[in-house]
Amino acid sequence: MRSGRTPAGSWTEYHPELGTGPVSFADSTSPQFYELEREAVFKRAWLNIGRIEEVAEPGSYATKRIEVARACILLLHTDRGVGAFHNVCPRCATTLVWHEFPDREAAGQGEEITCKRCRHTYRCGEADAHLAAVHCDTWNGFIFVNLDTTPRQGLREFLGPMITGLDDYPFEKLTERYDWVAHNNSNWKIFADAFQEYYHVPALHSQQVPAQVRVPGAGFTCGHFQLDGPHRLVSTAGRRRWLLPPEYMYPIERATRSGLVGPWETPDLGELPAGVNPGGIQPWGISNFQIFPNTEILIYGGWYLLYRYWPTSYNTHRFEAHTYFYPAQTVRERIQHEVAAVVLKEFALQDAGMLGGTQAALEYGVVDGFPLNDQEILVRHLHKAVGDWVDAYRREAAGTGAQR
Repeated sequence: MRSGRTPAGSWTEYHPELGTGPVSFADSTSPQFYELEREAVFKRAWLNIGRIEEVAEPGSYATKRIEVARACILLLHTDRGVGAFHNVCPRCATTLVWHEFPDREAAGQGEEITCKRCRHTYRCGEADAHLAAVHCDTWNGFIFVNLDTTPRQGLREFLGPMITGLDDYPFEKLTERYDWVAHNNSNWKIFADAFQEYYHVPALHSQQVPAQVRVPGAGFTCGHFQLDGPHRLVSTAGRRRWLLPPEYMYPIERATRSGLVGPWETPDLGELPAGVNPGGIQPWGISNFQIFPNTEILIYGGWYLLYRYWPTSYNTHRFEAHTYFYPAQTVRERIQHEVAAVVLKEFALQDAGMLGGTQAALEYGVVDGFPLNDQEILVRHLHKAVGDWVDAYRREAAGTGAQR
């Protein structure tokens, strides 16, 4: 792992354990590997499934579907705080909490929950005694669950010092949220790879970002990469308007002074923790913290993005995106937030639009190993981390079988 200011030289040379040879993406095209990934990764790692604001008051609840783990989780705010439970009625084994459709997520508030099938009622304050509990913990307002019988690490230990370096970031102040979901015809890791390097930006997003941002002195570089256990970080240099020359802006962006990199002016959040920009990049633009396996927190000046990649099969996944701002104090600020959310959605969907073709080409199996350059160090790391977890699971399973 590297910390401090970025030294000269190759990023790859600092991580010989990742290798330098071509990388196979068979882990993204194999149904068999996907089944192993379910057990080895998504049923063992801590998974972020929401924020505390979603279940802020006692009696509030929200359900979260985790298809890859064949689970639906009920988050419930009881007198003892936020807990997580399997969303299954223990009396009749049907989905416990749902509204119009049992296969969709639901949220609400009340002192009791009544099963629609057997009509048995559970008091929210007594849920711990009746419902099947799931390991649950929070970090900086982010709610995590672990579906393992006995988690191998507590949440904070799992996150490690690079992620917990954000402990003093004021997430709790940024509560105005905009959400959207995209269902993609690709393995989840293929989309995650798209946000682990930035050299693709001028080519793929040419209508919004001019190629000149890649020339020396333009202020748009991947100035810092960092690894910590299975987690990753990439930071770029930049300024508030460095991606927005007038000829590349929509008229609404110029009118509202908001767009691709968020509102041009944001409230002063106070001094930010050093963990936001651990490479000491000046001028700093974005830091993308990638929490293994499937969560990313992208911190900009005065606001942040949250991405989650939820596998639904070996070659499909659900992509969730959430933008968080300081609550608008004026109509203008509210419009600025909505404009930023819409422009960012278009930007991300340009990435998503490439995924089906990438997945199809990988499944042809024509090429087995792909060269990765120095700016793709995090791509190499993600696929190795997933492979390491799968290999560890295989070894444990083989050892258990031998003991039997």
